Amino acid sequence: MTGTTSSESISTKRGEIAALAGIEPKRVLTTLAHRIDIEWMREAYRRTRKDGAVGVDAVDRKVFEASLDDNLTGLLDGLKSGRYRAPPVRRVHIEKDGGKSTRPIGIPTLGDKVLQRAVVMALEPVYEQDFLDCSHGFRPGRSAHDALERLRQGTMNIGGGWIIDLDIKGFFDNVDRTWLGAMLDGRVRDGVIRRAIGKWLNAGVMEDGAVSRPEKGTPQGGVASPLLANIYLHEVLDTWFEEDVRPRLRRDAFMVRYADDAVLCFADEDDARRVMAVLPKRLERFGLELNRQKTRLVTFMPPESDEDRRRGDRAFDFLGFTHFWRRSRNGRWIVSKKTSKVRFGRSLKSVSEWCRVHRHWSIADQQKMLNRKLVGHYAYFGVIGNSLALSRFRYEVGRRWHYWLSRRSNRSGITWDRFARLLVRYPLAPSRVSHSWSAPPVANP
Repeated sequence: MTGTTSSESISTKRGEIAALAGIEPKRVLTTLAHRIDIEWMREAYRRTRKDGAVGVDAVDRKVFEASLDDNLTGLLDGLKSGRYRAPPVRRVHIEKDGGKSTRPIGIPTLGDKVLQRAVVMALEPVYEQDFLDCSHGFRPGRSAHDALERLRQGTMNIGGGWIIDLDIKGFFDNVDRTWLGAMLDGRVRDGVIRRAIGKWLNAGVMEDGAVSRPEKGTPQGGVASPLLANIYLHEVLDTWFEEDVRPRLRRDAFMVRYADDAVLCFADEDDARRVMAVLPKRLERFGLELNRQKTRLVTFMPPESDEDRRRGDRAFDFLGFTHFWRRSRNGRWIVSKKTSKVRFGRSLKSVSEWCRVHRHWSIADQQKMLNRKLVGHYAYFGVIGNSLALSRFRYEVGRRWHYWLSRRSNRSGITWDRFARLLVRYPLAPSRVSHSWSAPPVANP
């Protein structure tokens, strides 16, 4: 089922779809679903994450795989015949902004995830021909670090400028489905696929045992939602900025978007202020709202004095990093980044909670899991210039571990000397930089 031959066959089919979509960029495709067969479904299942929380049917991987072929055949037949009924999405809330608010996340059933993955595999090759380079989120071959590097290089190439740190209020809950349908009509009108998308959008949300059916939005957490979000924002932001905004600006500007997080960078302050003024109207046209409390215009220039640098007002957060100017070893101003305070605190809080819940595990098992968490943290935040934050995170994890180990019983806690000896035998993974970059030409104001 998971052999190379199957994957290569599906890759060939997807390549054919991409070639067809690329030949005529404005062509509307009406037949895509016929390419989805049982082999395609097996590949979709292979690509689907299976260790997440279960949906409303409580079916996990083991139960699904007990009758795998029957389940995949049933999903395929339901898709093609139109008999498939999308189950409600189970909604949970996770903390955001350091615990000050929550974000709703939808958890589809495993079968629904597989079917959504199959449809996304058919749609991706089409829209990858249309999406612009400014878009990075949830696209094959692109990552958050690609977006971060594009942002760093772009701001350094223009020697600093003015940044619109854009935040859309409740994007996934406010996508206008009429507009989304019109956008899909411009490229894909396959009846089978469009019917399935409609069912997912109208499946409803189950929370505390009650099912509600919102009239707008896409359930955040669904496999198809990121692609639908990219299709929506491709029209709302990307093409608008590239085709309508940039040609009217006085000086250079660029945008970097990762899903619904975006920054717009301008070499001219008046350009930035003019775009800032029209952004709310642009979003309102498509049923979206600018979060005025979080969206701000930042002067992102090398600090003119030590006081500017200490205040830190010439900095902004994007994708978990605080971006700021610092001097390199040869004295040039360069753009650097460090783990943002919000993300640092959230990650540390998560580790501390894990230590509390699992403090009665064996020391060896705790060390193994903590090191997995640390390595995962380093894998994302391990960028050049962020080594101090990585070391501090490792140190703080050690402190939390010591705190909760000291509360395994009513007896006196573990002394720091004893904990230091324990770390010799069960060391925490050392911090390391995983991502590098090659510096572009730098404007040195």
